[in-house]
Amino acid sequence: MTQVFTVLGGLALFIYGIQLMGQGLQKTAGDRMRKILGALTISPFTGTLVGAFVTAIIQSSSATTVMVVGFVNAGLMTLKQAVGVIFGANIGTTITAQLIAFKLTKYALPIVTIGFVMNFVGKRDFIKYLGQFFIGFGILFLGLQIMTSVTKPLAHNESIKRMFIIYSHNRFLGVIIGFAITALIQSSSATVGLVQTLAGVGLIDLRGAIPLILGDNIGTCVTALIASIGGNISAKRAAVAHIMFNIIGTLIVITALPLYMMFIQKTSDDPMRLVANAHSIFNIMNTLIFLPFAGIYAGLIQRIIPGKERVVEIGPKFLDKGSLRVPPAAINQVMRELVRMLRLTKEMVDDAMRAFFNDNLRDLDLIPQQEEATDLLQRDITEYLTELSQRPLSESESKKIPLLIHSVNDIERIGDLAENLMELAQKKINQKLPFSPQAMEEIRIEYEEVTRMIEDVLEALEKDDISAAHKALSREDKINELTERFQQSHVKRLEEGICIVKSGLIFLDILHNFEKIGDHLTNIAGAIVRGM
Repeated sequence: MTQVFTVLGGLALFIYGIQLMGQGLQKTAGDRMRKILGALTISPFTGTLVGAFVTAIIQSSSATTVMVVGFVNAGLMTLKQAVGVIFGANIGTTITAQLIAFKLTKYALPIVTIGFVMNFVGKRDFIKYLGQFFIGFGILFLGLQIMTSVTKPLAHNESIKRMFIIYSHNRFLGVIIGFAITALIQSSSATVGLVQTLAGVGLIDLRGAIPLILGDNIGTCVTALIASIGGNISAKRAAVAHIMFNIIGTLIVITALPLYMMFIQKTSDDPMRLVANAHSIFNIMNTLIFLPFAGIYAGLIQRIIPGKERVVEIGPKFLDKGSLRVPPAAINQVMRELVRMLRLTKEMVDDAMRAFFNDNLRDLDLIPQQEEATDLLQRDITEYLTELSQRPLSESESKKIPLLIHSVNDIERIGDLAENLMELAQKKINQKLPFSPQAMEEIRIEYEEVTRMIEDVLEALEKDDISAAHKALSREDKINELTERFQQSHVKRLEEGICIVKSGLIFLDILHNFEKIGDHLTNIAGAIVRGM
């Protein structure tokens, strides 16, 4: 029993070391990993290189996959590009096994000491985080040393040797065991490290190690697969692309296992290095097979999981720095961005109210991304207009600039109010607050009036239609009148005991947010009338 706990304790230290290494490097790199992923994945090939690099740094293929899903959702990366990053993530995660094969166990404690001094004494964050990496690196080898100290004597136990010999003749059992261990401990690097330890003490040969490694590669996909069950289409597609990549590769290798073994055996004489090479070469080979067909593979995944994903596009689409030399063209591009931005805030309001009426929290999923998108658009459009204002402009163009800046701010405030509506919908759903049919109908009536006002302002912006702007302005009085009337009827319902106070507070807040949205739409419509 003591031996079991010693192995488990060593494994725990090993996993903890991997986590510390990843966290240290991730903090050292800061947000640059995310920026690298977003900027350089222009093709499946570059995506593979970036995926391998980023995963080698953060020591987690699952974390890389999560980032990729975020980029696909934001419209910054296609599934074809994402597939390349997933291929690369599988290669990057093999770096730990290669490090383990250097057998630095006797240097474990000195490495921990160096890391501790850097982390404890270092003044700069970079030194502290690098120290954290070295602490993790040392703890990893310390865990490996503990596991080896227990497993080495077992190599002389005839019963245990016989058990491993029987197992090694069943390649499919090996795949299942490798899959199960990785799915259980949630770390493919830990499974490979365990296999390297067994190989290093002679308990397992290459024939028995390879199926375990193959199963490990499938097992590492389980986390993302489970997480994607409640996720959107992009999350499901990324998870399925990852697991199918490994299953297909495993089937190829398992059917040609003798040939694969012969090839791996030529790469080294060291059992631990052979396991590391089997792991790395499998993923490199698999990537080389899949990479030329990345587009076809992405299309296959889309057929397996059909459907259209709503994408929140981050950043401006129409702002062109070159157009700043031609102010009328630049102003036209800003107007197109205003239309995009207002459509985005309308979607936010619609999503929040759909969740409110249907008691469905899933309708709120995109609002945080949409809010981020509106904030970034406000910043980018304002910077663009500020730069434009410093160019030679006609009198009418000069008058448009402040009107446009104020309108951008008004649209951003509508986004904030939509976020308020989201929070009110969450409160209603989470607390299961009842609303009377009359209250729901009144909210619906005012929401429809606000929607019509947004549509009028959109038409005015898109078509430079002054009459649509006047139509929008005429709706403000209607919204104010509805707010006042519904507030009075709400008080009456409270007095009659039809509504409860908690629900009533949400009711009043929704009306208040509708009224404020109307105020900001009035500002935009007024700017259009004044010649924006």
